[in-house]
Amino acid sequence: MSNGTLSATERSDEIQALAEQVMTQIAGLFAERTIVPNAVQQQMLTSHVKAMALRSLTGEPLPEVEAELFEDISAESMVLAQQVVDLFGNLPKEEAWLLSVHFEVAKENAL
Repeated sequence: MSNGTLSATERSDEIQALAEQVMTQIAGLFAERTIVPNAVQQQMLTSHVKAMALRSLTGEPLPEVEAELFEDISAESMVLAQQVVDLFGNLPKEEAWLLSVHFEVAKENAL
């Protein structure tokens, strides 16, 4: 690339490593709260975290997201999602909104 940055393809190993590191941290957060995602939820969460890693490392922007879509998400899920987003250190708050949905749905498994 002419702007000196590497493409997602060129950074795929780095993206995968960052995603795996964050997923390990998420597993710890889930264990502390006895949140157990099912296989489909786990796969979707993993895919989302990998996309977050891509955006974190490449600077690719997130499409516009409306806060009102997340009004029904619990404060607990939102805080948990923000903790995960903070692990990246350079992602916008909208990432937490999107990620919180995964946590909210997985929490329902215990009910």
